[in-house]
Amino acid sequence: MVSPPPPSEEQLVVSESVADDELVPSEVAHTQGEPCPACGCPVEPNDKFCPACGTPHEVPEAAKKNADAQQTIKKYFHCETCGANVSIDPQELSYVCPFCDSTYVVEYSPEVSGRQLPEFVIPFRVTPEMAMEKFRAWIKGNDWYRPGDLHMAQIEDKLRGVYLPFWSFSMLAESRWSASIGEDWYKTESYTTMENGKMVTKTRRVQKTEWWPLSGRHHKYYSGYMISASKGLTQADADRIKPFSLLAAKRYEPYFLAGWAAEEYQMEITAAQKICYEEFYRREQSHIRQFLPGDTSRSNVVKTEFSYENSDLYLLPIYLLTYRYNDKVFRFLVNGQTGLINGDKPVSWQRIWGAAGGGVALLILFVLIVLLISALMK
Repeated sequence: MVSPPPPSEEQLVVSESVADDELVPSEVAHTQGEPCPACGCPVEPNDKFCPACGTPHEVPEAAKKNADAQQTIKKYFHCETCGANVSIDPQELSYVCPFCDSTYVVEYSPEVSGRQLPEFVIPFRVTPEMAMEKFRAWIKGNDWYRPGDLHMAQIEDKLRGVYLPFWSFSMLAESRWSASIGEDWYKTESYTTMENGKMVTKTRRVQKTEWWPLSGRHHKYYSGYMISASKGLTQADADRIKPFSLLAAKRYEPYFLAGWAAEEYQMEITAAQKICYEEFYRREQSHIRQFLPGDTSRSNVVKTEFSYENSDLYLLPIYLLTYRYNDKVFRFLVNGQTGLINGDKPVSWQRIWGAAGGGVALLILFVLIVLLISALMK
């Protein structure tokens, strides 16, 4: 077989400049309110600007003053168990940490932390009643292998809506890559084998791979990856209820947090930036592999540089329900914008082993009946 000649260090250039679309949820509650006088887009009562054209919008002064007043007199608590810093409604006389279900919390002054203010906030679209209904339906699912005394944990009243901090980065990734590209082809060869005591000759197709070097460049603008800056919510837990639609984000104003708990960010921007580099570099490797020609590749090397970086601090709406059962912490999460849920439940191994033992017993009984019937028929 004549194979095609290998290219001589051909430069394969792939260009992408669109932002990630994996992070846009399929269903997000639509904006409601009075139409903007300039473009007609619905503007919510507490929005200072039209989300479509940016035209200033008059916020009811009474509502704003009332919300700002509530924000300025919030209580601030630091959890000595998990380290979270949370602001809550001043009317709450006692407080339990929503992340670890601990009562070891102390009050502190927000001036001590010196944290920067958030830049954007995504308002809650899911009401507490809706979140509670989702939890009740979720906790009842697969209840046959749940502990029978789970209701004794008294967990429903622990559901809390909390604004959690997230860092978001946008940046341009420019990569140079090299790889060995493999092109498969097949050759027919003869071989001998023993059949029925005789040596016979047969043919078979054998796969061969021809390799040649290839290098090139790739660039893509990345945005929308949200990194949890919370002390109590890990990145793995945050990924379980993503995505959020950043199109619904509002410029931060204190009155957005009226009536809700909010956590200060605990991860510094430099640490979040490192995580973002690792994620975008992983995506660069994946995108480059998808564009490589041939049937296979090896010795892939990707060198990436990032530029045109921009970072924003968001507050995202999340419902948390953290409870303890047999000295173990379990957590239920609701995306406060889209309603996506996830969580962990305790498992009753006694019920599981009991069901497995019952199944084995039925199987043994069935075998004994079959054997008995066979013996009687002889």
